[in-house]
Amino acid sequence: MVISVFVALTTVFYFAGIWLIFRLGSATPLMLSVGLAAIIACLVTRKGLRTLGWHWGSWKIQWLNYLLPVCYAALAYGFIWATGLGSWYDVDFVQQQKESYNLTAWSDAAVIGLHFLLTATVSFVLLLPSVLGEELGWRGLLVPELSKLMPFTGVALVSGLLWAVWHWPLMFMGLYGAAEATPFLYQLTCFTVCIMSMSVVMTYFRLKTDSLWPAVVFHMSHNVFLQKFFGPMTSENANSAWFSDEFGIVVPAILAMLAIHYGRRGHREFK
Repeated sequence: MVISVFVALTTVFYFAGIWLIFRLGSATPLMLSVGLAAIIACLVTRKGLRTLGWHWGSWKIQWLNYLLPVCYAALAYGFIWATGLGSWYDVDFVQQQKESYNLTAWSDAAVIGLHFLLTATVSFVLLLPSVLGEELGWRGLLVPELSKLMPFTGVALVSGLLWAVWHWPLMFMGLYGAAEATPFLYQLTCFTVCIMSMSVVMTYFRLKTDSLWPAVVFHMSHNVFLQKFFGPMTSENANSAWFSDEFGIVVPAILAMLAIHYGRRGHREFK
């Protein structure tokens, strides 16, 4: 009952969120609509809002979920830079940062260091409202409810597929993705593998801790380091789009290996 109401509300709110993307030029209302659907679904079905996993939990686990995306993003882009699929670093991007920070006298290395620090702190925190909006629905409500119906692997893959499909219309409309740099089906496949692999990791920590926050931290860290640092810091060539970001093969491939690790743990620990 709760899952059906949540999915129905998420679908209805999706259209309003898409309209607001064109109206406001921001995806934040669309992301928040998932959390709104979760809260209303709880109220309609008389499910306690406390079950969404509000308690903070272990700082050790929060730090792990912060650092995991940093590590796999660095590993992925390190491979891209080392193999010539992209280059470290984009001089034009660094120059733009110098001008935006009003630090044109600084060296490139100093500005890169500052940009990383600001990405890891200020930019990270600024993502909280939109990411929390999404995670209230996908991991806060959906994952625990699905766990009542199926084993861990099913929960992780079903919730991940729904999360991926939720993004697909944005890609169909050209609002999300790598434009026409690679075939659309290739981008869709890479992105879906990426999202479903993330779902396995976040599902594990949601069920392990009974807390929403590890998934929120993981999601925020993934978005901010790929979108604000490693991606724009890379100088791309004609082949880079096939390998970089969530729409190329390298990040999803590394995430898939991480998903296998946590998938096996989840299979053992949650029957």
